Amino acid sequence: MSTANDQQVQQLRMEADALRAELDETNQGVLALYAELDQQAEQLREVSELKSRFLSYMSHEFRTPLGSILSMTRLLEDGMDGPLTDEQRRQVRFISASTSELREMVDDLLDLAKIEAGRITISPAWFDLMDLFSALRGMFRPLVEGDQLDLLFEDPPALPMLYTDDKKLAQILRNFISNALKFTPNGQVVVSARMQGEDSVRFSVRDTGIGIPADLQSTLFEDFVQVDTPLQKRLRGTGLGLSLCKRFAELLGGHVGVDSVVGEGSDFYVVLPYKLAEEAPRAEL
Repeated sequence: MSTANDQQVQQLRMEADALRAELDETNQGVLALYAELDQQAEQLREVSELKSRFLSYMSHEFRTPLGSILSMTRLLEDGMDGPLTDEQRRQVRFISASTSELREMVDDLLDLAKIEAGRITISPAWFDLMDLFSALRGMFRPLVEGDQLDLLFEDPPALPMLYTDDKKLAQILRNFISNALKFTPNGQVVVSARMQGEDSVRFSVRDTGIGIPADLQSTLFEDFVQVDTPLQKRLRGTGLGLSLCKRFAELLGGHVGVDSVVGEGSDFYVVLPYKLAEEAPRAEL
């Protein structure tokens, strides 16, 4: 009987040793996997940092010559070197418009690089919404005068003073308005604001343009996404504008969205707290 028990104990010890060896081997495999994942994560961080540096460097290097080109076109249009013929003036304006578009693309890339590197600055301050609407109205007035398109700013209901980064909010609304004007051949674009809940404000840019298919709306705010339409093919851009709007909104503690019906128009909106929380991200340049 004792011999049988000894054999059973010995068998159990052998099985325990085999299980322990198997666990040790598994642990070594897990440790090796973690080490490999850490290495890959570090490589991804390095690649992301290199990309951000490249975008930032490229953007800074492009801005100087683009500014020079714009200055030269303004001098030519003003007739500083003599009067231009109608055809020459048309060509100079084409150069100026193309350069301005390229500079906007460069600025978008620079903003993207700053955000990804955590170097974007948030500078909140108290301001009146009517002052912001007035500035935007003046900025876009030359683009719609004499056109078959109306740009309307609705008088907002009684709203409290806002405490957020008005420049980032203005950049979001400028992008929404610019897109609405591009994709609304005729009709109107309406900018409005109203309280949403007790502590947030919803800013809306509605248009009567071509609209966006439902299956494309979920990807609009991703990097480098553009709606594939005949009208889009005639308009240049980086596909970064709406993506930057989303990132700016998140930095300001809010979110963006869109409601759209093909053939009827779109409503792009951003919802922000009327008072930016003190703990909101504020990375330094």
